[in-house]
Amino acid sequence: MILGIGTDLANIERIQATLDRFGDRFRNRVFTEVEQRKAERRRDTAGTYAKRWAAKEACSKALGTGLRMGISWKDMAVSNLRSGQPVMHLTGWAAERLAKMTPEGYEAIVHVTLTDDHPWAQAFVVIEARPLTVSG
Repeated sequence: MILGIGTDLANIERIQATLDRFGDRFRNRVFTEVEQRKAERRRDTAGTYAKRWAAKEACSKALGTGLRMGISWKDMAVSNLRSGQPVMHLTGWAAERLAKMTPEGYEAIVHVTLTDDHPWAQAFVVIEARPLTVSG
């Protein structure tokens, strides 16, 4: 069953301007160390940050809260599997919210996809509840 869906569109040039103006203050407020390392290794640093920004916004919408009610930017983080597939990790208040949304007897799976076409970066997040398997 689908528990939540969120999407966001971010302007890469706006993210670049924010990076230019606020630098580490912006990076450290919004992005985890893992996200920063990934972005700083990429040729399109601003595009990488913009996709992750969009993913955090999309995730907050899928959680049904937006960026309010105690959720922190760093409570939602994107990393990549070896295959390149993005994965959303929730901690803190975001993880608590997800647990409250998830029906008893189910586990929550957060799906995320990212794309960009300069000057836009886009993310979709779908939160799925799957029945727990009972071994026996």
